[in-house]
This record gives sequence, structure tokens and C-alpha cells, in this order.
Amino acid sequence: MPSIWFNKELSLAHFQSLNTNTMGAYIGIEWTEVGENFLKAKMPVDHRTQQPYGLLHGGASCVLAETLGSVASAMIIDTSKFICVGLEINANHVRSAKEGFVTGICTPLHIGAGTHVWDIKIYDEREKMVCVSRLTVAILKKPS
Repeated sequence: MPSIWFNKELSLAHFQSLNTNTMGAYIGIEWTEVGENFLKAKMPVDHRTQQPYGLLHGGASCVLAETLGSVASAMIIDTSKFICVGLEINANHVRSAKEGFVTGICTPLHIGAGTHVWDIKIYDEREKMVCVSRLTVAILKKPS
């Protein structure tokens, strides 16, 4: 399968500066793997990402999912000509997590000229699914 990325030499090194001064950095999202057609990142389950019951906050799962999908879209487009913005996200929280890390895996469902649709699955450290999310991203011409 050919790589989906605009930069065919894409590696984890390209992601290191992307979290600087972002929500992702604040909650501790770390890029862990880039493949031919997927991205992976992990996020801690701690005081920054838990709700009052000590469980992973569903909003934090959405942040991880949207970060993965938005960055994946940005890695597919020619950023000198286009920008990408989140259009819609949904998430089903199927299991709780109380500690450790969760890992999100993002793969494309649709890569079109005007929209991208991403499937993001989030797993706990036992490889049990915690959340499944779908993100739609709009691809817009960069303002002149």
C-alpha cells in the first residue's frame, strides 16, 4: 500500500513541534508511531484528563481523537495551498480508564478533495477499547 502522506519521508520527528503551546501539550499527548496510513499517539490518564470520579474524561478522549485526525489531515494536504479544520466529531465511550496511558490509532475512512473522514480508536494499556470516534475535517483553500 502506498503512503497517504504528502511528505513521503514523514517520520515522528515531523510531529515534535506540533504540540508546542497547544491543548495537546497541556494534557500530555505524545506522538508514538507513523505508518503508511495511520498515526498513533498516547495520552496520560491523570489529573489533567480525569473527571471528578477519577475516570478518563470523555472530552479528553475527544481531544486525543481530534488531535490525531486533524494532524493526519494536515500531513496529507499541501499546507502551502490548503488548511484543514475540524467539521464534526463523534465519540462512543465504551469503557473507562482510571490510570496509565491510553493510545489512539487514527486511520482514514475517506480522503477527498474537500473532506477527510477519520476513524480513531482509543485503547487502554490492556489493549481494551475505551473509545471509538469519527472525525470529519474540511479542507479549505488557504487565504491569499
